[in-house]
Amino acid sequence: MTALLHAQNAEDSDPDGAYATINMEDNSRFMSDFFTQVDSLRTNIDKIQELVEEVKRLHSTILAAPQADDRTKEELEEKMAEIKKIANEVRQRLKKEVHLRLLSCSEMEQTQEQQVQSRKPKSQAEFRIEKSQHATLSRKFIDVMNAYNNAQIEYRERCKARIQRQLEITGRSISEGEVEEMLQSENPAIFTAGIMVETQQAKQSLADIEARHRDIIKLENSIKELHDMFIDMANLVQTQGEMIDRIEYNVIQSENFVKIASTDTRKAVKYQSAARRKKCCLLCVAITVSLILLAIVAVIVKNAVR
Repeated sequence: MTALLHAQNAEDSDPDGAYATINMEDNSRFMSDFFTQVDSLRTNIDKIQELVEEVKRLHSTILAAPQADDRTKEELEEKMAEIKKIANEVRQRLKKEVHLRLLSCSEMEQTQEQQVQSRKPKSQAEFRIEKSQHATLSRKFIDVMNAYNNAQIEYRERCKARIQRQLEITGRSISEGEVEEMLQSENPAIFTAGIMVETQQAKQSLADIEARHRDIIKLENSIKELHDMFIDMANLVQTQGEMIDRIEYNVIQSENFVKIASTDTRKAVKYQSAARRKKCCLLCVAITVSLILLAIVAVIVKNAVR
């Protein structure tokens, strides 16, 4: 009986044991995976930033050269292609993160009770960490791509000024507005039409004009792609902003739901433990009374025999 009571007391000493050992491993693993993704995205954004600086350097090299260098231009195109590839990857991953947030929000509304029984739902702290990290990465990505866009626009302006100077060397003086209109044409000959080439310097100037025009045509495509990317990112940020309140509300509701459910369950465990304890006490009393009655009966029988 003593052993029975000792076992019961040991169990009753920690009625919340089953809930104190809620498996946090899933949430810890989730946050670990999340920060791995964050580090990967940050590394890619930093890589874009490095490439943008390389692009700026190549822009200056090309503009400083008296004649277009094909190898330098190839290197520039390679850097631009790499930026485009990494930027699209980062953008898609950021969009995927927003999609997962929306999905998580929807699931949170539908499966709160299931989450209590299986994995602990995302806490407010975890949600805020994710929100902060995602906002920081999105902002940094936009800033880096904006710097790249500005570098492209600046290079275009410098190419345009270079074309205007080279045209003046050939004896053709046109305004900046006229240059801009002529740039809308994809035919390089529009700048050289009607120009009489009499000197080697004039020939070099015309060749440079055509090269800069081709550069600007490529830049126009790159700038358009960047513009489309900015629109996409703007929509992404807007979508994220609109869903933040809804997700945070559901996170709080889910957390409160878990607390209430856990509290109710703990109460049930305590009541169950108390009931078992009472049963044990009643059993002990019954056994004690039975032993006393048996002793009394034994004494009575013994006296009757005498």
